[in-house]
Amino acid sequence: MGRQLGIHLSQSSFYQDIDLIVPVPLHPKKFRKRGYNQSESICEGIAEVLQVSVDATHLARLIENPTQTRKGVYERWENTKGIFGLTDASVFAGKHILLVDDVLTTGSTLEACAQAILEADGARISVVTLALA
Repeated sequence: MGRQLGIHLSQSSFYQDIDLIVPVPLHPKKFRKRGYNQSESICEGIAEVLQVSVDATHLARLIENPTQTRKGVYERWENTKGIFGLTDASVFAGKHILLVDDVLTTGSTLEACAQAILEADGARISVVTLALA
């Protein structure tokens, strides 16, 4: 699915200057339990088509927050405040970042990630998801 999304993105001039592809990170505890990050898998397919590197290490989920599946819009926003951070802001400085998530529901997770990335000087963000809930 990531490759198909990459093909679609490659046909848009808006995505031609992407410098780095970044998945929404999982908390390490959830990653160990699941064994993979679905957003990172999507990124790998996109990267294959766009010939752009994936960085799955410099945006980190700092806090393990509860699942959002039964939360409303405001609760989701509150649940994601301050849970993401950068391990090295210089990696994103001056770059156009493609932030990737599997599903967009309210946008609160992507907004929290974007706020963290924008701590890097001159970073620009584009967002893509596979599904809209």
